[in-house]
Amino acid sequence: MQRWPVVLFLAWVCFLFFAGIGLFMSGFLLTRIELASSSSCSDPLVPPPWEGQSLPPGSCWAPQRFSKAVLVIIDALRFEFARFDPGKASPLPYENKLGVLHHLATSQPRHARLYRFRADPPTATMQRIKGLTTGSLPTFIDVGSNFASYAIQEDNLLAQLVQNGRRVVFMGDDTWEGLFPKKFFRSYFFPSFNVKDLHTVDDGILQHLYPTVDSGEWDMLIAHFLGVDHCGHKHGPDHPEMAKKLTQMNEMLRSLVDHLGNDTLLLVAGDHGMTETGDHGGDSEKEVNAALFVYSRTPLFGSGPPEEPETIPQVNLVPTVALLLGVPIPYSNIGEVMAELFSGDGDTVSAALQQLSVYHINAKQVDRFLHSYSLVAQDLPAEQLQHLQELFSSTVEEHTQLLAEVQGTTLVPPELESRLGSLIGRFQLYLREARAVCTQSWARFHPLRMVGGCILVAASCLLCYIASELATSSNSFYRSCLLYPLLWGLMGAALLGLAHIFTQEGLDLLLVSSWAAAASQIGFFWHWWVQHPKRARLVGSQPPLASSGLRQRLRAWLGLAFPMGILFFRCGAMFSDSFVVAEARVAPFLLASLVMLLVGKLHWDGHLTVPESPKQQLLGFSSYRKDIWYLLCLVAVLLVCVRLSGFFHQCREEIPQCRPSLFLSPLASLRNTRAKNLFYLLCVALLAGLVYAVRSWLRHYGNLNSSDPLVLFVRWGFPLVVLCIACYWAVASSTDDSLGKLQELVQVAVVAFPWAVYGLASVGLLLLLCNPMTVFAKDTRESAGSIVTPYLGVPSSEVDFLHVIPQIYKRMQESQKSRLERGSCRATVAAYGLGSVYSAALVIALTLLGFLLMLLHSERLSFAFLLLFLEAFVLLHIHTCARGLAGDAEPFSVPWYAVISWLLAASQFFYSTGHQPIFPAIHWNAAFVGFHLDHSTNLLPAVLVGANTFASHILFAGSWLPPAPALALCV
Repeated sequence: MQRWPVVLFLAWVCFLFFAGIGLFMSGFLLTRIELASSSSCSDPLVPPPWEGQSLPPGSCWAPQRFSKAVLVIIDALRFEFARFDPGKASPLPYENKLGVLHHLATSQPRHARLYRFRADPPTATMQRIKGLTTGSLPTFIDVGSNFASYAIQEDNLLAQLVQNGRRVVFMGDDTWEGLFPKKFFRSYFFPSFNVKDLHTVDDGILQHLYPTVDSGEWDMLIAHFLGVDHCGHKHGPDHPEMAKKLTQMNEMLRSLVDHLGNDTLLLVAGDHGMTETGDHGGDSEKEVNAALFVYSRTPLFGSGPPEEPETIPQVNLVPTVALLLGVPIPYSNIGEVMAELFSGDGDTVSAALQQLSVYHINAKQVDRFLHSYSLVAQDLPAEQLQHLQELFSSTVEEHTQLLAEVQGTTLVPPELESRLGSLIGRFQLYLREARAVCTQSWARFHPLRMVGGCILVAASCLLCYIASELATSSNSFYRSCLLYPLLWGLMGAALLGLAHIFTQEGLDLLLVSSWAAAASQIGFFWHWWVQHPKRARLVGSQPPLASSGLRQRLRAWLGLAFPMGILFFRCGAMFSDSFVVAEARVAPFLLASLVMLLVGKLHWDGHLTVPESPKQQLLGFSSYRKDIWYLLCLVAVLLVCVRLSGFFHQCREEIPQCRPSLFLSPLASLRNTRAKNLFYLLCVALLAGLVYAVRSWLRHYGNLNSSDPLVLFVRWGFPLVVLCIACYWAVASSTDDSLGKLQELVQVAVVAFPWAVYGLASVGLLLLLCNPMTVFAKDTRESAGSIVTPYLGVPSSEVDFLHVIPQIYKRMQESQKSRLERGSCRATVAAYGLGSVYSAALVIALTLLGFLLMLLHSERLSFAFLLLFLEAFVLLHIHTCARGLAGDAEPFSVPWYAVISWLLAASQFFYSTGHQPIFPAIHWNAAFVGFHLDHSTNLLPAVLVGANTFASHILFAGSWLPPAPALALCV
């Protein structure tokens, strides 16, 4: 088998899968079109004036109520954090800590008010900043750039402030630097990505906040605190550290209020909430319910607050702040102005007229945006746009007519108040329906592309299956099957490119790649159909079954039907939302079912019973083989592992009654010192037990007898890795206030110990790559010595591949021949570790990978990793013993049930290591294991977070041993 045709074939298969996944994502993760237009003071959006209304100098569209504004963003400020309940005798750590908000709202009800500030998903910081500044809705594809922010090109509040000569000062989260480059009069940015750092950003803001406020050299001041969000990620909301951080925010706000002037508006807002585990990114109630607090030294509201705080969308903040500061509303805003902030000190009629004026401006701005957007995009339904246009026109016309009647004083106050209230309701209805239309339209998918992507991926899987069946029958298979797909793919891409040229449309590279992939697949299937006879197509490389009996044919087909049926069921069920939500329970069930079906098939085929004697046939019973009890014990252990793995689950927002596993939280979140120490000792004992088991296994099979560098590393490097991980867990689980003067030393240790693990694991993997052989040879007369023949790489042919171990032994004989011939008596060569020549290298590599991946998870998830290794070991035993019972003599053929059971086990432990396919379940703290400050690039944190997320897939993919090494495991 030649190397390059195989490499090119695998590269082509990867291209097919990437094209299918890309096509599906282009239909699933849609983006809306961002308009380049921006608002200006000269836009004709101002309604006709009414008596008592005037537009003072410096105002735009509406009278300026405030000359300055302070926006304090407390990241992840959930509404429950800001609400104060005096009746609670023993509040939770996150409750009743922001007492200054309650004091201001109760003592000055016309000056302060608390709102529920509802965020639009995805509840990631970058998307929320876009919503808070543009007044529009980011789509889910934007979450991919949450930690690689790009400058906002759309019209936004900061751009309007700068355009109208206002000075914007920022301090805090450095995400704003990438979103709004060169927009700040003065800025103090601090690294934001390190979720384990609770104080750097907040302390940096506090250092500059009060001097900046007192200087007066600003018109808009934005302070973005991150400590509450990071505390949630590190400890969760129900932790004493959260109480300390919220208390710090309370003292900050108390001092800030004392520094504000009468012409300053204070806004305290959370960009999103957090779950009970401190995560965010999804659309659960606790993630989308943030808090907004509004305060001014001058009266803001015409009446007192309602009994229950009002709920307002986050996009409503943009038009409100813009008109209060006297600047135009951003062009793409779809938010509704908070009209109660424009009531002023006049009577009811004057307040209603002022509110109608800002509603009129807001409605005209939204209508202009909808009209402009509909000209460049077709994703807004025409019928709903027509309905909105009619509602807007009639409301504006009625408002204009009402203002004319007010000027003529033809209405008495009761009738006027009634009509004013009706008009306000109609403006609100228009704005809310317009926002609903946009929300529904931008959440739509492209079904055709999604179906096309699924078809491409399914065809790629079928292609891989056919290739696996036919590759063994021909050494030139890969070379012959590359030419035709290449020609067909190039032809498909060329035809699509010519079509685009003639139609003068833009060339979509993803669409061209998808067409090329589909054409190359058609070429492959056509070539396969034409070149191979029908019988070979039906049964692959297996011998014909036409002459076999019905029972033998059924056995042959059911051997493939059972595992493939489970695989197709799982793939098909992915189109069911209920299955996706319950997949954490379905994957273990399918794995257990497949193993039980394997045992049932062995029994049905008669492999579990001994041949019947005439007497047994007469009596009508059969005796079972002794090996069956060992197999049944293995199955029982597997079922226990499957059951225990369910204790390490994460919850989805679709299951509100679910409670996440206690093992997911780090040891630092435990308040009970005794429980923390007990769990710590258990985790370290598990690590030590893993090393002991691996070393005992290698010593038992003779792989630790030589003095090669790799063997020495296993002897001494493995315990050193465990020691470094244990020390890291010890310093990482300690609370900040318990460290005292050792704080600086601990900060160094938190970085040094993970890097020691990274370094030791890299050295071990490098030694394994250079010389993976741990075989040791000696003769009966001479002293022991290792193999003198160097490792020559992977076998170059299939014949060599099937006879690796005999060839290695032959080379050892040749290397020892000269020494053996010098003696007068016959001598023999003893080879240690030859039977596990493959297994030993893979076990060492997987142990090192396991150490690295356990380091990236919380300490108590080491229990889940122990179950993972145990279940993988048991699955290999079951596979090997089943093949032995079935009498399968082909060592290098892998049945499909083994491959699919491995796939199901990888999916099972994806969930059993605390993951879910949702944004809040991503373990972002893995990006800072071994890093104290922020990263200079997004590549390394992406690798660490990806390794954490797909740890089970990495380990199961690496531990898929060929049958021959697996046999060595069962010796």
